[in-house]
Amino acid sequence: MARPRLHDDALRTRLFEVASRLISSDGEAAVTVRKVAAEAGTSASAVYALFGSREALVEAVSDEGFRRFADHLAAVGQSDEPAADLRALSGAYRRFALADPHFYRVMFYRGVAPAGSDPASAVNRATFRVLHDAVARVLDGVPAAHVLDVAVGLWGLVHGLVSLELAGLLPGDADGREAAFDRAAGAVGAALLAR
Repeated sequence: MARPRLHDDALRTRLFEVASRLISSDGEAAVTVRKVAAEAGTSASAVYALFGSREALVEAVSDEGFRRFADHLAAVGQSDEPAADLRALSGAYRRFALADPHFYRVMFYRGVAPAGSDPASAVNRATFRVLHDAVARVLDGVPAAHVLDVAVGLWGLVHGLVSLELAGLLPGDADGREAAFDRAAGAVGAALLAR
């Protein structure tokens, strides 16, 4: 007979939510196993059973953020219109950040790297490769170094716009901010993509 699971996916998700919020608002040092457990309504032993250590929990939060981010980007898919796919990716980036702002901040502001990764190798992560490959489809036949430069520029553009929005620095209501994002991403993005 299989051993019963003591801790389920719902608890794991609650722990991710609590830990990502703490890291996002107060920094990695604010995360303690006791604090996360208490705020998630469980015991410290449950956190240790699921993650093994405080450090592993913090890494797992970053891994979970990048997993969720990858799911948002993968949902875009590919069509016969590479430029439309690229615009759709920028929208998916924004929707992820607005839906999971705590994870977004852990991933990009707090610098908590996913387990086993080199923070300097961001352009080698699967989430960046999706953008890179979309740019390569739009700029078919352009040298690889130029494709990389454009992809990094587009990432910086979208990341900057999303960061401004999360900081409350873009004026208007939700629809107005979305329209401003689309206009800015479209105008500057088009300039970056010009051959």
